[in-house]
Amino acid sequence: MPINPLNIEVLEIIDAIDRRGSFAKAAEELNKATSALSYGIQKLEEQLDISVFQRQGRRSVLTPAGRLILDEGRKILESTVLLAEKAKELATGWEPKIRIAVESTLELPVFFRVLDTFLAEHEGMEIDMCESVLSGGWEALEHDRVDLLVGAPGPVPLQKGFRAVPIEASELIPVVASHHPLAKLANDPEVLRESIPMTRAVVTHDTAMVNVTRSAGFSMGKKVIYVQTMEQKVEAQLAGLGMGHLPKPRIQKYLDDGRLVALNLDTSVNENFIAWKISNKGKALQTLAQRLGKEKW
Repeated sequence: MPINPLNIEVLEIIDAIDRRGSFAKAAEELNKATSALSYGIQKLEEQLDISVFQRQGRRSVLTPAGRLILDEGRKILESTVLLAEKAKELATGWEPKIRIAVESTLELPVFFRVLDTFLAEHEGMEIDMCESVLSGGWEALEHDRVDLLVGAPGPVPLQKGFRAVPIEASELIPVVASHHPLAKLANDPEVLRESIPMTRAVVTHDTAMVNVTRSAGFSMGKKVIYVQTMEQKVEAQLAGLGMGHLPKPRIQKYLDDGRLVALNLDTSVNENFIAWKISNKGKALQTLAQRLGKEKW
């Protein structure tokens, strides 16, 4: 099998020449002789039977073929840098990927702010996120579909080998759209309680697939509309499709502008946790979990 003339070294040479505008300046940056760069490009052109650079005045400018090589080559160069970082981190106990299940009621701006800071320090880290509801996150952790739970609701399943750290509880408040019939009864808790069994509830599906699922919020009557995500639930309730408990921070703007009306009933306060398996000793997971645990949610 012939040797591929497109190696890392020649891609770095093409990149430097394009950025610096000349062979001489590129040679200075790469700490190589100008003749070595010229030879490398000449050899590449001969082997591929193409021209990579052409002269425009004092500048060396890429030909269309050269531009293609550089554009695709820069992707390869970036990948090699990330690969080196991942290999180094893995050798020092830093796993290259964390799978995270984020509970649907979690305050997302806080989570993403912490994650942004974490990734700025570990650019090669891969994050795989999913949304979980009620028992679904605990089940995903138990069956190794995720490494970390954020905002998982209590109680913590026993004898599963989980390490769970409590975080600030999330407040869920009962609401309906301003044009929903219950909105007119919002301040009459006695009538509201009588009306609930006859009113459609909007419920987010428990994401558990194996274990017994559970529900939270209103005791449901016969009228229920199930949705997959918290975003869908918010939109369904804004549309007036039914009643339900929603995280107060996520809907505050709708309460302020009057599109949603809070019902004068008991609010639901969820006991929340950050959790992972005790057997998971990954430094990346431990570091991220520690930072999340220090946040005010």
